[in-house]
Amino acid sequence: MTDPLGQLGYVQSRLVRHSAESAAAIPDLDAPGARIAILAGDRVVLSGDTALLTPDMAARTGERGLTLYLGRLDGDPVFAAVVPAEASEALEADPDFRTNDLRSLAGEGRIAPHELGLLATAKSLLGWHARQGFCANCGTPTTLAAGGYRRECSACGTHHFPRTDPVVIMLIVRDGACLLGRSPRFHDGMYSCLAGFLEPGETVEDAVRRETFEEVGLTIGAVRYHASQPWPFPSSLMIGCVAESLDAAITLDPEELADARWFSRDAVAAMLEGRHPDGLTTPPPLAIAHLLMRAFVEGRA
Repeated sequence: MTDPLGQLGYVQSRLVRHSAESAAAIPDLDAPGARIAILAGDRVVLSGDTALLTPDMAARTGERGLTLYLGRLDGDPVFAAVVPAEASEALEADPDFRTNDLRSLAGEGRIAPHELGLLATAKSLLGWHARQGFCANCGTPTTLAAGGYRRECSACGTHHFPRTDPVVIMLIVRDGACLLGRSPRFHDGMYSCLAGFLEPGETVEDAVRRETFEEVGLTIGAVRYHASQPWPFPSSLMIGCVAESLDAAITLDPEELADARWFSRDAVAAMLEGRHPDGLTTPPPLAIAHLLMRAFVEGRA
């Protein structure tokens, strides 16, 4: 049987994370077998079909700024680092390199899925450090610690840890149909699942019920977890759920959605397969919304 998670972006990773190790366990950048993932702004630097560069190759990408120790891949140390965003232009002119943004990289399918998961970790951690240069408690500049899995304040002693922002994304079902919506930001004809950030002190189930009522006015009963996906834009976790609606009448919030409607299984199947008569489409297979819609068509949701 085909793994339903097989095409989902960023969910596979063989990285043994450094987060639980001591500072003494951090190897040197030139340790045997070391590899370095380089980001130039939002673009990943690749050599062929890998972003895991040798130290010699990484040295050719430009002057490195922030450098983190992620952990080990198959026993070898793996680092992540940034170079100036403008370095991507020169690297594109070098036949040994190319660059791509992480979302497009997942869509093109050229690098190994487990490497995408590692890159999601790298991008999220590097982005967090770029935004957390000062202590939220006292305002003092913080310093990198634990290889990059922590920042510390020398003034008040506060330890700051990388954050992940949870997002609920839900396939709403009723009487053999599912509800899909269109954000004003979507390209023409694309429909997807509803989604929203989990709020403080809120359960996943209550977040699904609140977001659904706010966006389409539907009352939700049972909520079932289906799957999750790291989404490193900048650092979210998509929590995929199936939610049963207790009513059918849609009351649209026009500030959130351009449209929302009920679709039959046949209609969703046509959208997934690119043969809907009205040209309606879905998010690509790398997105968890696609996974939820596929599960609905196949009777697994």
